[in-house]
Amino acid sequence: MITQDYFGLEDKVCVVTGGASGIGLAAATLLAEVGAKVIMVDIHQENGQKAAAELQRKDYRVEFLQCDVSNGNDCIAVRDHIETKYGTIDVLFNNAGVIRRKTVVDLEESDWDLVINVSLKGIYLLSKYLIPLMARGGGGSIINTGSGWGIKGGDQAAAYCAAKAGVVNLTKAMAIDHGPQNIRVNCICPGDTDTPLLRDEAKQLQVKEDEFLVSSAKGRPLERLGTPRDIAKGVLFLASDLSEWVTGTDLIVDGGGLA
Repeated sequence: MITQDYFGLEDKVCVVTGGASGIGLAAATLLAEVGAKVIMVDIHQENGQKAAAELQRKDYRVEFLQCDVSNGNDCIAVRDHIETKYGTIDVLFNNAGVIRRKTVVDLEESDWDLVINVSLKGIYLLSKYLIPLMARGGGGSIINTGSGWGIKGGDQAAAYCAAKAGVVNLTKAMAIDHGPQNIRVNCICPGDTDTPLLRDEAKQLQVKEDEFLVSSAKGRPLERLGTPRDIAKGVLFLASDLSEWVTGTDLIVDGGGLA
């Protein structure tokens, strides 16, 4: 049984980007389970509203806000809503991201811009506008979604690798800058996880989905794909009081793949 007091997240205000599906939805669910108030942020309005409604039916305190995290005005609107309704924010999970499986030669400029803008610029923008609220409330925790491919290279994913490597080092810079405000900033680096994003990679690479998922699990000591819940548990650790002296680090959650 999850004990809310153990994590220190009861009544805390948590924002989760990319919250309509996959890792974001799993994290939003788990944070709500331990008593947090969760704002699910995503560009996909229909999916986000549906996901939020399902959690609300379970009496979890969640709401959905549509937001393109690469758009400054959208991020300001999220900030204004949170400031008006809650006054502060305690946890920010910068999780929104996209991938394009192409080399630099094959990658269109528009694809490069999309991946960098959503996966890296989005962290900068939402953090820019929400950190002052977090600092005003006495501090909190920011978790950025990196990747194993932000630490080592991967094939046919040049923009994604560049963006996620940027996330890893941006996390360290933010941890240094905002530690004096009692704001911890960490990065979670998932391995291949069974999400809509991973399944879309199979389509991009024009391989059968089942074969792709099997190949993605091969070679890991734990011999399986990750689940969104696996990654959400790492997010819960970094968001909670269990990690109160952890900042500027990369938490690799990949079944031993990088090892």
